[in-house]
Amino acid sequence: MSTIEHFDVLIVGAGLSGIGAAHRLQKLHPRKSYAIFETRDAIGGTWDLFRYPGIRSDSDMQTLGYRFKPWTEAKAIADGPSILEYVRETAREGDIEAKIRFNHRIVSASWSSEQSRYTVTAERTDSGEQLHFTCGFLHVCGGYYRYEEGYTPEFAGVERFAGTIVHPQHWPQDLDYAGKRVVVIGSGATAVTLVPAMSKQAAHVTMLQRSPTYIVSVPAEDAIANALRRVLGDRLAYPIARWKNVALATLVYQVSRRRPALVKALIRKGLVKQLPVGYEIDKHFKPRYQPWDQRMCLVPDGDLFRAIGRGSVSVVTDEIETFTETGLTLKSGSTLEADVIVTATGLNLLAFGGVKLSVDGRDIEMADSLAYKGMMLGGVPNYVFTVGYTNASWTLKADLVSEYVNRLLTYMDEHGYVSATPTNDDPTIETRPLMDFAAGYVQRSLHELPKQGSRAPWQLGMNYAQDVITLRHGKLDDGVMRFSRGPVQAPGHSARNGHATANGALNGHSEDHSGVLAGP
Repeated sequence: MSTIEHFDVLIVGAGLSGIGAAHRLQKLHPRKSYAIFETRDAIGGTWDLFRYPGIRSDSDMQTLGYRFKPWTEAKAIADGPSILEYVRETAREGDIEAKIRFNHRIVSASWSSEQSRYTVTAERTDSGEQLHFTCGFLHVCGGYYRYEEGYTPEFAGVERFAGTIVHPQHWPQDLDYAGKRVVVIGSGATAVTLVPAMSKQAAHVTMLQRSPTYIVSVPAEDAIANALRRVLGDRLAYPIARWKNVALATLVYQVSRRRPALVKALIRKGLVKQLPVGYEIDKHFKPRYQPWDQRMCLVPDGDLFRAIGRGSVSVVTDEIETFTETGLTLKSGSTLEADVIVTATGLNLLAFGGVKLSVDGRDIEMADSLAYKGMMLGGVPNYVFTVGYTNASWTLKADLVSEYVNRLLTYMDEHGYVSATPTNDDPTIETRPLMDFAAGYVQRSLHELPKQGSRAPWQLGMNYAQDVITLRHGKLDDGVMRFSRGPVQAPGHSARNGHATANGALNGHSEDHSGVLAGP
């Protein structure tokens, strides 16, 4: 009879968040067993999946980088391959690669209060084989979108187009667009990255947008961060540059929400300086929504605007009537000729890796759940998910979440607890959507996500400085988190006052392995 393999902690996803979580876990809890289950066959997540021309960060690398590993390259807005190498280097440095189970997709996780552990069903994506494991703690770092398919609206006549249609999420490496007419549909971060990059080889690139987006030019290099590194060295300069950028981003966001007219005027002033004289700024770069209702798009050193000035890029604001054999007919009656059409039309959200959760035989419906501190689910023990900020770098929040996980595990070890479950006993808590964010991919999937509450700790915070206080230093036993020592004792061990007397008593490990659910 085969023994089911057990891990103290199971991390889902070997991308930016998952590698960071593993690094912190093995440093702070070196005796805990863990594994990373990765659906794909490579490290890197988003930064390995997306291969389109010009792919780069949409946040500065002082904040997109890990808190524990300084970003040392000159560019603050970095290209995708550099970020991918940064993540993989982190994995190599900690020998984290050895802990990754590639081609393992978690299908379901079922918590048993009697056993104080999850039984996890995984599917091999390369063979279809189903495997079973157990774990004491589940940390989901699988991102927020479906890797298998991007979002593409239904376009009339698409089957008639004789050219090539590509979605950025599935970019063919052999695509030849040199000297060809390209239309990129969309105006988000992907589109504003693709357009100037493709214009270097294409005959002409047209960015076709239904409505404008806030697009802001930023320096490709952070002069202050680079100067600090030269004077102080990487290790000392990094936290200063990081906090400088956090403060700046927070200021811009707060002013955007409180003084939107001022921010719109400043953005427009910058556009006037960078676009050709007489350009129709209000038609193509004046959004219908307020600043930071959606994420702002950053263009390093104004590369998009410079490409427009050179005449290699055009922006068209219109809607598609139908695809034709040679391009697009727009609702205004005008046409766009194209050899290649890129549908940079967004993502399909996938809540928490699509893992089906249950607790003691009761299925957990995500849409009916309440999110605790934007990272756990009410009524679900030993389960943490990672969702980054919409108004700042993803990694800022991912770092804090993994720090919280390790604080929680330490607290549980010290007190002999086997489970930690956020529990809402307050009937006056009102529910609202998890994210107050107007981006299309969020709005299309809000009904599938958990809810947030009307007050802490059931709210999703979007303020890094506040979350530093709450998640890094806040009280763990806050009256909402319920801890349990569990009813099960391993054979041959006894307990006094509800505390296990040996490490193995709570998790089935022998005494030379300190488990995540071990006693003090």
